[in-house]
Amino acid sequence: MSLLLQVSDTHFGTERPEVVEALVALAAERRPDVLVLSGDITQRARRAQFAAAARLCERLGIGTRLVLPGNHDIPLFDLATRLFQPYRLYCRFFGSDLAPVIDRPDLLVIGVNTTRAHRHKHGEVSADQVADVSRRLRASSPGQLRVVVTHQPVDVPASGEENNLLRGHQQAVPAWVAAGADVIMGGHIHLPFVRPLALRFPALRRSAWCVQAGTAVSSRVRGGIPNSVNFLSTLAGGRAQAERWDFHPGVGFQRADGVDMTLDRAPA
Repeated sequence: MSLLLQVSDTHFGTERPEVVEALVALAAERRPDVLVLSGDITQRARRAQFAAAARLCERLGIGTRLVLPGNHDIPLFDLATRLFQPYRLYCRFFGSDLAPVIDRPDLLVIGVNTTRAHRHKHGEVSADQVADVSRRLRASSPGQLRVVVTHQPVDVPASGEENNLLRGHQQAVPAWVAAGADVIMGGHIHLPFVRPLALRFPALRRSAWCVQAGTAVSSRVRGGIPNSVNFLSTLAGGRAQAERWDFHPGVGFQRADGVDMTLDRAPA
């Protein structure tokens, strides 16, 4: 059974060294099979920040990785690069595939690049991206946990966060869930939570879950919530589990919460 570690919003340039070390120790202890780095890897898309993030990925020692850019990973002030080569440094350190996929016997993870050079922070998913992800989901194996990863969220826990929702989420979520998605995970808002997507999309004909990550190692925490990461594990009997692990000074990362998810295998 696969164990996935979701690390998000590291914002290198604002990282806390003691939290970075604790995350390396956590990965060594739990030995996840898959790493998902769901955007905002850097604070200002600078070479040194990307290099520090790449060093962390190497230190985590997780051979299978899915990495996506966030809005902070394209230059903000260098307008020429932002418009014409927005992913130049990102690709140098993390490769040119902006729609990565991990396909394991029990786990399918599909990455979606939701950043846009013409937007300051808001994400967007296009009709072509919705269709492409849906095709990949329909081609999945029955025994796979099917996960879609975006940077900007498709759900938020409070009305004050509505402006941070991914543009196009109203079309994407019903299409992806109908095609077989079990989990849509993201970051961006630095507020971790796990909840059924039916709370925002009551017309869904299959159950599916939103798994949102906090900031893993940055000082830019919100709402009094400490640095955190998520684990997602596949279990026997058509089940999965999402766990949140929070950082505590002098202690390291400790399990804060867990949600058992029964996967819906009924046709949509």
